[in-house]
Amino acid sequence: MKTNLFIIAAISLASCHTKQQEAILHASIDSTLQVKATSILESKLSEINAQSGQVIIMEVQTGQIKALVGLERKDSVNYQPCENFSIQSPTGLMHPVSLLAALETGKVNLSDKVDVGNGIYSIYGKELKDHNWQRGGYGEITVEQGLACSSNIATYKTMEEAFSNNSQSYFDLLAKMSYGKPDSIIGISNLQSAHFITPKDKSWDNTSLAWFSIGYNQLIAPIQTLTFYNAIANNGKMVQPILFNDSAVVINPQIASKSSIESLKRALSYNITDGLGKAAYFDKVNIAGIQGTAQLENESYIVEFCGYFPAENPQYTIIVSINKIGLPVSGGLMAGDVFRLIVEYINYSHKY
Repeated sequence: MKTNLFIIAAISLASCHTKQQEAILHASIDSTLQVKATSILESKLSEINAQSGQVIIMEVQTGQIKALVGLERKDSVNYQPCENFSIQSPTGLMHPVSLLAALETGKVNLSDKVDVGNGIYSIYGKELKDHNWQRGGYGEITVEQGLACSSNIATYKTMEEAFSNNSQSYFDLLAKMSYGKPDSIIGISNLQSAHFITPKDKSWDNTSLAWFSIGYNQLIAPIQTLTFYNAIANNGKMVQPILFNDSAVVINPQIASKSSIESLKRALSYNITDGLGKAAYFDKVNIAGIQGTAQLENESYIVEFCGYFPAENPQYTIIVSINKIGLPVSGGLMAGDVFRLIVEYINYSHKY
């Protein structure tokens, strides 16, 4: 699925011009974890012939960044450091954000049934497709299963149920949840506010909500997405990412009700054990998270995984974001595998 509005900014993930070498020198960075995460990411980028990638590791309660890794292709076989962490693009990790907003309305539960049919759903003449549409789709599933199989149709039908004809109320909830924050981080240059197409924009039409709810019609940086998922791990408290050994700075003390947060946390754990997030499964530590893929242009894709662990008492939240040209692409098998290897390293090195 493509968007014509945000392609130019997003495609620049494949190139990186701003160097912020000072960022990785700040006191919050764990140097051994930085080196290991860099090695793991570089190996995966080389294996899948990717253009660039990021790994950011955040301490849940404090917001301290423990690793901040950016790599881009130097030539056909080598990658070089790239510390431009302000680049924004559409995201494949929007489904749980939309689900949390839907849960907040009280009109949706994880056990609700949703019929995604054959994997193709017409929205005012435009086709919304699930990744398995060529194999006949998923048919009737629960909302929780829809998240676990990254069903675009399940997400949008859940949005229809929760917000019916009031799309603005969805964006009001996103603002209340501080989605897209922060808009500045000391040590990261040029970070902008996340940009959304909303019902107040002239370009908004009857199909815009569908594409936004699954990650298009928006520009957001991986570190901003990470901040949101870290708030989920932190039971709803959103803290500022910081690159110094300093006290936590609270952006939002409670982004959503505790009951909605707990429901989403259950769904993110279920995704690892029974969904497309199985590639991130590690038998020594319980993990919660989500995978995703966003298509840009010229067969360019963003494949991502964001999650936290241990699921029952989260210590770290990690985002892996990879830019790749051409198929195959898989947020779970590619970015999720990087996530799992980092979790394994942290576990065996007793860093929590």
